[in-house]
Order: sequence, then C-alpha cells, then structure tokens
Amino acid sequence: MNHKNQICLFISVLLLSFGYSQAQNKTANPKNEFRAVWIATVANIDWPVKNTDSVAKQKADFIEILDTYKKLNYNVVIVQIRSAGDAMYPTNLAPWSKYLTGKQGLAPYPFYDPLDWMITEAHNRGFEFHAWLNPYRATMDLNTSELSRSHDVIKHPEWMIKYGGKYYYNPALPEVQAHLINVVNEVVTKYDVDAIHFDDYFYPYRIQGEAFNDTASYRKYGKGMSVEDWRRDNVNNYLKNTYDAIKKLKPWVQFGISPFGVWRNKSVDPKGSDTQAGQTNYDDLYADPMAWMEGNYIDYLLPQLYWSIEHKTASYAKLLKWWSENTNTNTALYIGNGTYKINNDSDKKWFNPNEIPNQIDLTRSYPNVNGNAFFSAKWFVNKNKAVTQLLQDNQYQYPALPYVVPNSRQEVKDVPNVMNINHQSDNTVISLSFPTQSKIRYVVVYGVTNKNLINVNDPSQIIDKIAFKETNDSISIKIPKLYLEKHNNCALTFIDYFGNESQATLLKANNKNLKTNEDR
Repeated sequence: MNHKNQICLFISVLLLSFGYSQAQNKTANPKNEFRAVWIATVANIDWPVKNTDSVAKQKADFIEILDTYKKLNYNVVIVQIRSAGDAMYPTNLAPWSKYLTGKQGLAPYPFYDPLDWMITEAHNRGFEFHAWLNPYRATMDLNTSELSRSHDVIKHPEWMIKYGGKYYYNPALPEVQAHLINVVNEVVTKYDVDAIHFDDYFYPYRIQGEAFNDTASYRKYGKGMSVEDWRRDNVNNYLKNTYDAIKKLKPWVQFGISPFGVWRNKSVDPKGSDTQAGQTNYDDLYADPMAWMEGNYIDYLLPQLYWSIEHKTASYAKLLKWWSENTNTNTALYIGNGTYKINNDSDKKWFNPNEIPNQIDLTRSYPNVNGNAFFSAKWFVNKNKAVTQLLQDNQYQYPALPYVVPNSRQEVKDVPNVMNINHQSDNTVISLSFPTQSKIRYVVVYGVTNKNLINVNDPSQIIDKIAFKETNDSISIKIPKLYLEKHNNCALTFIDYFGNESQATLLKANNKNLKTNEDR
C-alpha cells in the first residue's frame, strides 16, 4: 500500500489498557456521565412545535434540538413516542398522534416514519435514544368525538377508567397489561432504540374529592390484599413482565423509569425522606421504586427532583442524598432536573443562573449518582443562554460517554483495525475490518494537539462519537479532515451496544507522506 503526497497518517496499533468505567473517581469533568434531555411531544411541549407543522419543519426543528444539545455535550435524548394511547410511529396498536399531524389517526404527508428517522438522526450525532412511553394515560380529555376509531377508548371501553377529566387504562386488567407489553415489544423489535423509558404516571395523581373507580376489578382480582397493596402489585407485575419482554428480545435495551421525586415522607415512614410532599410515589401513585430494585426488573432510576437545592418542603439536596442512600448497586441512578423552572418559578432560587450548575456539581459529589436529565428540551434551545454558557464553560465543557448498561460489563474483544484510508476534499473516510466478536454501535475518535500520548481516560481528548455504517465486510467512518490536520495524535475505539469500550488503535498525524504499517 502506497499513499504519497497526502495528509500523513502514521498508523499503528496501540492497545491502551483502561478500566476507567468501573474504578473512575468522580471528577469535575468525568469521562462517563449520563447527560440526557427529555423531548416531550404531548401537547407539543417540545416537538413538533405545532401540530400543523410540515414534515420539513418537523425535521428541521428536531435537528435543531439535537444540534443544540450536541454542542452542549449531552449524550442521551429521551423522546416521547406514546403520550395518550397514540403513537409517533406507524402501528396497528394505536392511532397516529394528533400532536404530529393535527388529527388523531392521520399519517404524516409526505409519509415518513418519525421514530425511525429520529433514531437515525440521534445515533448519527452520538446520542443514545430512549423511547419514552406513557403506558396508562389513554386521553388528555373526555372528548371522544375527536378520537380515531382505532383508539383503545373506542375499541375497548371496558379497559378504561374515567378520572380527572381523562381516560386511563385500568392497570388491574390482565388484557390491558398484555396489550401494553405488546406495544413495548413492537417498539423494541422494530426499532433500534437504546432504552424503553416510563415517566412518573402510574396510577394517576390523587384528586381531592374524586375516587379512581377500580372497585369491580379489586373485587375480582384483589382478594386477600388491601386496595393499596393490590394496586402496587398491579404496577410491579406489569413492570416486571415489561422488563422480561425487553431483555428476551434485546438484552442491551435498557428499561428505565423516572418516578416522582419523593418515595415517602419521613412523617409517614421512618425510611422515607425528610420532605413534606403533598403526594408520594408509594402512597398516591402506587409506584414503589424500592420494590422494582429489589426485584431486579429495572436498569435505571431517574427520580424527578424538580426543586431547588434549598427548597423548604422538598429540598434537592436532601432528596439527592436520600436516593443515593436508598438505591441498590444493581440499579443505575441518575437525577432529573427541572430546567423549565429557570427564570420561571415562584421559588426565586431559579432566577440564579448557577442553580442548575450547582445541582450538577452536587450530584457529582455522590459516587453512585451518575448523571442528570433535564426537563425539557425547549428551555435550552435559544433560551436561558446565561445557564447554557455556564455549562459550556464548566460542567459540560468536554464530552462524556454514557455508562455501560447495568450488569452488562464485558470485554470488547474487537479493536478498530484500519483496512483503508480514502482522502476526500473535506473528509477522510477510514474503513475498518468488520468486528466479528462484538455488536458495535459507535467509533469514538480521540485526539491531542501536542506531543503527549493519547489518554483515553481524559474526556478533553474526545473529538467525536461516530455511528458507523456497515458494508458486507467492513465498517466505514467519515472524519472531517480538520480533525486530522488539527491533532498530532488520534486514536479510535469501539463502543458496543451495551456501552462497553474497546482498547484503542492509534492514528498519528505528522504532516508528511502518508504511511501505513505495510510501507515501513
């Protein structure tokens, strides 16, 4: 192989030993950290901006969200694909969402599959894609005349309970649980998602003076149990079966839940948190994250701590400490933060641009709390620039890789083996031999601008995370030529579908004739 008069790449294989993910100490700029943003579609909170937007505008707006958070060095998007018995993708199990096309059941025109497209665009920018579903909420109001005839409220009214001006699926019914698991099965089977994500809507939040009328189901199925324990058991069984279904299909797909931020108040249970929350997971939503962890049917918890650090009745600091102390070692713990409150809340702490940066710093002080997610996407898209600037300059100055799927740490035996380099006007295309022993998702590019050696533990050296394109016998990645002109040394690693990273192959640039091992 002889390549002359091109940008020089002296290629050699350097196997760098690193076990940073397990033993890494928490630092100001960690190499591994969960950095997520929720993209809400219900009521067009984040995307699409309007339910009358054209397909072209929908795509442009979604790409703007991705590009905004890519620049901020986020690495996960949690995208709502089912909000109220509907779908943001083609399926026979639910009608098209009215938040996508303006009318429930109406497909986008020109036709496209938004979920497949969003996943591809997210992966192309190095994001994990967590598909967010609301399992139990069937409608946002009681106006059935605007529902598609294929909606479950119309097809299966016997599945529904009317409560608080909405319809809900009855969590007690075996046929409802089977149907909702089929919804998840279809998404996991058909789409290249990295996780299935549920939020805090289990049994609906309590409304004073109104009862959730599941009395008939309780008489039929709840013998020998209190109604409260029976409801919690309904949720637990559904979640366990959902987890088992996901792992049977694709064991690398995570199952994550972002519960309400308070499990129980200490005044009710000595094991609870020092809070005075008006409603709690355990007592009002019949959701028990402690049971999910004990049963090992959850990969990560992402409690929504949408309060300021020093909030009087539900302090971020106190709740962070409580979750840190009450999450087991088999479950990843991340924290949800309320960016929607910035400059927009009765609690004046949210008018301090350092509130979110300080919350991130506080989160990092707990070794078993491994990142944050932010609700919701629109609040950093051309908004709250003082906060985003602080993050860019400090907490999120450098990229980070998400953590390995819990309990899935393994050696990636394949390493990037360079087969060919093709220089184009703006890019360098590097062909790598096809990995034979691992299922590979990304190639990570590292680089340094001085004579120092590559240190794959240093996040400041991460240049990019590239989704590779498969051919029959190789992987092709495209690197902007600027990367290789700017950096004296570059290296490549593989990331498998579980998030494990391989050892590294070194690429050394020195502005002379390109040589490879075969030339020497």
